[in-house]
Amino acid sequence: MDALISFISENLLMVYILVFAIFLGTEVISKVPTVLHTPLMSGANAISGVVIIGAILLIRQAEPQNYFVLTLGFIGIALASINVVGGYAVTDRMLDMFKNKKKKK
Repeated sequence: MDALISFISENLLMVYILVFAIFLGTEVISKVPTVLHTPLMSGANAISGVVIIGAILLIRQAEPQNYFVLTLGFIGIALASINVVGGYAVTDRMLDMFKNKKKKK
């Protein structure tokens, strides 16, 4: 618990940015019509790629005994990877809707 509190107090500006990003993302998603959710999710794939790179950099800079930072980086990589894979699957499904379908005889 002390590690968590010291991490938050040392990185207070980043915590503010994270809270602001969560609030802004929630507001943007709630205002977008449901028809545009799939293209928006496709754009989120690029953002998840940035998250993966940031988490890899975080893990590389962490000391081997700092399990909190290592766990945080691992969770970031796992969640961003899930978002990337899910986004590509949804995008592929969306693009299949626009393909010409052959008529069955």
